[in-house]
Amino acid sequence: MSRAPEPTRTPRERVLICGVIFPDAPTEFEGELSEATALAEAAEAVVVGEGIIQRRARPHPATLMGKGKVDEIMQEVQRHDPDAVVVDNDLTPAQMRNLEKAWCKRIIDRSELILDIFARRAKTRQAKLQVELAQNEYLVPRLRRMWTHLERTEGAIGTRGPGETQLETDRRLLRKRITDLKGQLKEIEARKRREVKSRSDQFTIGIVGYTNAGKSTLLNRLTRSHELVADMPFATLDTRTRKWRMSDGRAVLLSDTVGFLQRLPHHLVASFHATLEEAFNADLLLNVVDASHPDASNHIRAVDSVLRSLSGVLPPEIILFNKVDRVADPISLQLLVQDDSKEVVYLSAHTGEGMERLEQAVWRHLDARSEIVDILIPIADGRTIARVRAQGAIIEEDCAVDGTLRIRARVSLPALGSLRREAGADVDFRVVGQSAVAGADQSGD
Repeated sequence: MSRAPEPTRTPRERVLICGVIFPDAPTEFEGELSEATALAEAAEAVVVGEGIIQRRARPHPATLMGKGKVDEIMQEVQRHDPDAVVVDNDLTPAQMRNLEKAWCKRIIDRSELILDIFARRAKTRQAKLQVELAQNEYLVPRLRRMWTHLERTEGAIGTRGPGETQLETDRRLLRKRITDLKGQLKEIEARKRREVKSRSDQFTIGIVGYTNAGKSTLLNRLTRSHELVADMPFATLDTRTRKWRMSDGRAVLLSDTVGFLQRLPHHLVASFHATLEEAFNADLLLNVVDASHPDASNHIRAVDSVLRSLSGVLPPEIILFNKVDRVADPISLQLLVQDDSKEVVYLSAHTGEGMERLEQAVWRHLDARSEIVDILIPIADGRTIARVRAQGAIIEEDCAVDGTLRIRARVSLPALGSLRREAGADVDFRVVGQSAVAGADQSGD
């Protein structure tokens, strides 16, 4: 009896990890190269051997690390025979060529590793174009490395020049492709901006944070959606917007974004600027921090650095210390607060702890941009009644003998403008006053 054919699976690459730590590098409390190991595993590689670290005051111009360390890693390469060596630093094209010659193995630097993960996770057309753009911009200065096989014939009769000719041809084609990608992304970005503008009558919240901090879990908890949640870096690449219906009846839009990372490749940041821009145009940012991570303080600094490099003016921000159910010592949470001026909420998106405190904090920001309005609507105008109930927090309702329904509601200023534009001439709006809690204390729990 013949067996049913089974799909073949690409064998997982075996990689050896090494890197250089400079004086200004943040400490990795889970062990040096722990983040590089997690990234390699996210790229479906098998890590072999122990991670090899060298501490230097400055990089060696030829090989990044010193000659002695290059020889030490060569011995580990001979012992484990990996398919590739991952260097947890960004390498110049010359450094990459020199290390390949020294170890006789394919070299993958930090940027190339992260780009590979993004390429695996990209699902939408925009994400795929953004990743391809970042990969091509990374590749342009490294093309010579791909044509080293032509160097052996240089100078031989009948072989003069083909390497340089091929190299220049590839560079020209690659630059043309980069221009084409930027043009396609520009069209998508324009469409995205129109989509964002169409939501101007709704209060929008951007969820940002370090990769694997629990942003997608929080989105699912608040909006009852079922987005992918995985315990791995960069499970989310595309910005996803969902509606959050709060307990007082008001609805806001939540946008989940790609996670950040320390030493995020600048090609990637530039390519994904349009994706992140949707969060920066929000009315409020929720900065999610994995409070249980021993490196949480450095994660906060890394996210803040990326945010400020991408946008000069940021919307108001609430720091969410997530995964408090995993924190053994509650006192350690207080040590994570680096800026007393920022609003802080402690919660667990997994168990639901702290969700009420988060909702109250969002209320304060929403109420600061809201008015209390009496809206007089003919009882037959069901469409306007439904829109008021959907976009405002209803305080009270009563019906007059003349068939007019009076709704007193707390409505955000953008939503109030939209209601006025679309309501009929027989609908009367009377502003009673600004929300009573507007301008109230916004200190966290």
